[in-house]
Parts: sequence; structure tokens; C-alpha cells
Amino acid sequence: MSQLNKRATIYFDPDIHKALKIKAVETSRSISDLINDAVRHELAEDEEDLNAFRTRAAEETVPFEKVLKDLKASGKI
Repeated sequence: MSQLNKRATIYFDPDIHKALKIKAVETSRSISDLINDAVRHELAEDEEDLNAFRTRAAEETVPFEKVLKDLKASGKI
């Protein structure tokens, strides 16, 4: 069984919409395809970020004040 597409109304800044229309024409793709790809890309980045947080969850944290103190002690600030 084929998957049905869902419809949504999205309001764009006029300049963004113009850029999307131009890109759609130049790439022979629909605005919907461009938006779907952009959203997929953003969701994939979110997944990468969440995986990085999970991977680093057990790492020791360093207080910001210590970082500043170390930078000052080394003469970098």
C-alpha cells in the first residue's frame, strides 16, 4: 500500500518564498520536495545531536569559572 502525503499550511517570509520558487524552478523540483528534504536534514541533525549527548552523558563537567581561571593563568586572557 502506498503512503499518502499529508497537507499542511506553512507561512513563509516573502523573500524566503521567492527563493524557494526560484530554486524549485532551477532544480526542476517542487517546493514541497525542497521543504521535505530540508526538514529531513534538520531532523537528522537533531538525531546526531541527541546521540552525541547520550554518548557524552558520563563525561565529567568542567565549571566555566575553572576554564576562565585556567585561561587567565596561562595568559590567554
